[in-house]
This record gives sequence, structure tokens and C-alpha cells, in this order.
Amino acid sequence: MAFSSTGRRWLRFVPMGLVMGTIFFLSSQPGDTLSLPDIPNLDKLLHAGIYGLLAATTLFGVGTESWLGRRQLSGLFVVLFCMLYGISDEWHQSFVPGRTPSIWDLVADTIGATAMVICWSRCFSFRANRKETGAGDNDKDSVNQPH
Repeated sequence: MAFSSTGRRWLRFVPMGLVMGTIFFLSSQPGDTLSLPDIPNLDKLLHAGIYGLLAATTLFGVGTESWLGRRQLSGLFVVLFCMLYGISDEWHQSFVPGRTPSIWDLVADTIGATAMVICWSRCFSFRANRKETGAGDNDKDSVNQPH
């Protein structure tokens, strides 16, 4: 079975959907069924981590040569997308027994997504600079050369 290039393009969004589904599933669990170690602010760290993962998978779906045109616009889109999903997640939690929405969870979600986008942007810039300067082309030869 062969996929068209458009079909393969949409497959890049599957990881994002899986992360979103995981977040929804975890948010659906009643408050008394989730037991975390008694570490201060661990839940905020977990929020930042899972939303950083959501940002990474969304960036993968959007791609470096995104349909949005510019890398900065893609990064902004991803952060806003993750923040909106975080808002919907907190609203969803308001209907789950033992769970309450929290603005601080949303802040942690947004920080996680923003941190991932910044890391992605810097990595992308680093790779682009290496390509422009030709760095890395002769790394194998420079190892054997005396300095």
C-alpha cells in the first residue's frame, strides 16, 4: 500500500495525537487515583515535561520547512497551540471528580512548551550555521591532522 506525499505528511502528526491522548487520559483520572511522590512542585515539573513533549511532537508534525513559512512563526504557533490545549485540559479537569483546574498548571504547561520551542530554534539555528560555514565537512580529516 503506497501513501501519497500528502498522506505521509499527515502521518507526522500521529505522535502529537498520541501525546494529546495521553494527556487527556491522565487528566480524566479522578484525583484520588493519582499518587505521586511527596516532592514539592513535582506536578508542575511533570506538566512542563509532558507539554514540552507535546511541543516537540507538534514541531515534528509541522516540520522545519513548515507550511507556516517562517521558523519563528512555526514556534509561536506551537506554543499557542500547546497553551490552548492546556486551557482545554484544565477546563476538562473541572469536570473530573477530585480534580480542579489550576492557572499554575497552565503556566507550567506553557513554560514546558516554550522551553522546547527555544531549544528547537537554537538547534535549528546551530545546524543552519554549520551548513552555511561548511563546518563538519572535514571533521574526519582534522582529527588526524596535527594542530
